[in-house]
Amino acid sequence: MYTCICNAIKECELRKAARQHRGGAESVYAKLGKRPNCGQCLEEANEVIEEERAALLPPMVAA
Repeated sequence: MYTCICNAIKECELRKAARQHRGGAESVYAKLGKRPNCGQCLEEANEVIEEERAALLPPMVAA
């Protein structure tokens, strides 16, 4: 599924880039060689990025 139609960025590409680069959507887009055009995707892109990075964190262990 496409997260950004203007730049043809697929969700799987965004998730992979989120694991490899810091920053929000605009920063990750730049690492992909893109930049936001209309901006309608930024909120969803940031949610995907946060979700992907949260999945990388080790689970919290209760004491």
